[in-house]
Amino acid sequence: MPRKVLMAVKLMPRSAEEDLELLKKRVEATASEVGELKDIKEEPIAFGLKAIKVLLMVEDEEKIAEKVENLLHNIEGVESVEVESITLI
Repeated sequence: MPRKVLMAVKLMPRSAEEDLELLKKRVEATASEVGELKDIKEEPIAFGLKAIKVLLMVEDEEKIAEKVENLLHNIEGVESVEVESITLI
């Protein structure tokens, strides 16, 4: 049986004016392509800018962090993606 991992990922929008609700919907749709979305929330950064924090459960496979990072980075409105943690569950 394949093992599962839980990934915490932080997405930065292109600007503070980005529609975060629309961006979260895009993230939800894209995340379903690689795993199960466990949580998505906003985190204040500075000067009105907010990051989107995503908790995603995926199959433990080779280069999964790179796959998820690339997939999320291709979402319209996303400036950067940072995998903050990966935990075997």
